[in-house]
Amino acid sequence: MEEENKEESKLERWKPAVCMVLVQVFISGMVLLSKVVITDGTFIFVLLTYQSLFGALFILPLAFYYERGAWTKLDLKSLIWITFNAFFGYAFPMSLSFYGLQDTISSYYIIFVNLVPIATYILALIFRMETLRLHTLPGSLKIAGSLICFGGTLLISLYRGKVLHLWPTVVTRHHQVVQNAPGTNYLRGTLLLLACSFAFACWYLLQSKVLKVYPYKCWSSMMTCLLGGIQTGLVAITLKRDRKTWQLGWDLQLLTILYTGSFATAGKYIMNSYAVQKRGPSFPPMFNALSVVFTTLLGTSLLGDAITIGRSVLINNITFSFLKV
Repeated sequence: MEEENKEESKLERWKPAVCMVLVQVFISGMVLLSKVVITDGTFIFVLLTYQSLFGALFILPLAFYYERGAWTKLDLKSLIWITFNAFFGYAFPMSLSFYGLQDTISSYYIIFVNLVPIATYILALIFRMETLRLHTLPGSLKIAGSLICFGGTLLISLYRGKVLHLWPTVVTRHHQVVQNAPGTNYLRGTLLLLACSFAFACWYLLQSKVLKVYPYKCWSSMMTCLLGGIQTGLVAITLKRDRKTWQLGWDLQLLTILYTGSFATAGKYIMNSYAVQKRGPSFPPMFNALSVVFTTLLGTSLLGDAITIGRSVLINNITFSFLKV
């Protein structure tokens, strides 16, 4: 019995880490698919609305099954906190990130997730949700890893370097559209992605508060998706009244909505809530380096994104940082 209990405890310790690795895989797929459909002309707020509402629909049966009756405990205070959670965790940062993605390329966009861990850690220190622990090995490694992530992101923002040809790239129609897109603006995209990173850092801290006032991960995630979809939907209706903007067909746009709604939205929120509850708000952002590696490699091979010397140095730095922390 004792050995079985020890094995179960080991599995429990690994579950948050496994969830975060899966989240980074989901995010990488979302970035690549979203870049293609946004470049092809999909209105960003419509895309965000559909994927969020579909995410809520996906979570709803899980919430009824695993957390029966929890919806009756949703009071006004919990609803207010979840509304803020939807804004800072979905509507605001995802809008900034998708417009930043529109102005850049996928492998450049994903690099800015490395600012989230250090921003989250600094905010957690300010609000006394984390301790500095400079005299301990884990504390020193966490600080060193965060600085490496920040330095790598700064490097790639200021210096792109020569293009590396690591393997033959299949140049698709979408890649040609991306390279020739007249709206590409790296300066504006960089500013949007910086703001997005800060908003996501605020969201990780907000998650801790939401779980305290309403400790039901499925219902909290479902309401976050629902309210986030309503918020982005109102913006979409205000900016564009054309009904054709909302039409869906059996194409890549629908596939992107289904994928991002189920995995990159619903799955991400549930797994993030679980990891924050088990390990704290600073734990999930530590895994962001993985999505940078996944997206960069897949972006160069599938979409034809250029990988430069600066970007390859960054991959090495963040991989080292992830392994150490």
